[in-house]
Parts: sequence; C-alpha cells; structure tokens
Amino acid sequence: MSALLADRGAVIIDADAVGREVQGPGSPVLARLAEAFGDHIIAEDGSLDRPAVAAIVFNDADQLKVLNRIVHPAIGEEINRRILEQVPSDRVVVLDIPLLAENPREGTAATVVVDLDIEVAVERLTKFRGFSEDDARARISRQATREQRLATADRVIDNSGESADLVPQVDAAWEWMQTLPHVPEDFSPITPTPK
Repeated sequence: MSALLADRGAVIIDADAVGREVQGPGSPVLARLAEAFGDHIIAEDGSLDRPAVAAIVFNDADQLKVLNRIVHPAIGEEINRRILEQVPSDRVVVLDIPLLAENPREGTAATVVVDLDIEVAVERLTKFRGFSEDDARARISRQATREQRLATADRVIDNSGESADLVPQVDAAWEWMQTLPHVPEDFSPITPTPK
C-alpha cells in the first residue's frame, strides 16, 4: 500500500527500512546489540544476522524487551528527524509502522490500518516470505490482535483480496489524507517508549 501512496505523492517513512538502516554495519545500535546478544549475531559481511536475533528474542519475552530498548529509541529518533524535514512542506507524510498497535505513537493526524484475515496472512507469510506455518502463526500470536489493530483505526483498507483491489481503496484514502490537518511548525514528535 505504501508504494501506491508514494505514487500519488506521499512521503513514505518506512519503520522497517529505518530499522535496517540504524542497525547497519558499524552502527552504534549494532554494537549495542552484539554486546547484549553476542558477536554471533553479526554476519561475516558485518551486517546483522536477523535470523540469529529472531531465534533469541521471539521465544523469550525478556530478551525481546532488551532488543526493543536498544532498537526502538534509535528508530524513533530517525523517524522524527525525517518527519521534521517535511514540516515546512505541504506533502502528506505516511509513517509505515507495522507494529503501531503494539507501540502507539502520539502526534499523528490519523491511523490507517491495512487489514486482512489471519488465515490469509499466514498463507502469504508462508508463500512469499518462506515462513513455516507454525512460525507464521507464532509471530502473529505475539502481535496485537486483529481486533486491537482495528480499534486504533481512523480508516481501514481491506488487503484480503488481489492487489488490484487496493487501488480504489488507496485512491479514497489518499483523497481523505489530503484533508487531514497539516503538521504545525512547532511540531515536536514523541519517540515511543518500548515496552
């Protein structure tokens, strides 16, 4: 959906992409992660070995909290920097944050939730991301429920169909987004506190 909004002129700030950047080779965040979890989480090319970290944190709530305390503030600061760059413009800024329901963010004009049935999500994770069905279901179970995500929504886009089905929904959402209040010049974004 973000690509469709970018095609219409939105500035997309992708939290996952920002996360990969702030954890890049040689970064202070990567050094802190290695200190917390061990040097084996750094791949031979100096990048973060994401599967190695996932193996540590996704079955241990305390270790996940350690990861979040290291990573989330750095991601939040970089997202804030990018938002502030756009304040003088009249462009629509879209924060693409997959786990927004788990890590609420103050100061946004509205929240759009891209929704789909859990079974469709599991099928897509196994087909397109190579997850086993058990892994897909385990990851989904550790996230906010579908109902919790929908409760945060000012607008919902149904992503359970074909990609062509998104176009009219995104067109309508884009028109609506342009009616939302602009960010004030004195905007001071708040970095979410990791749980």
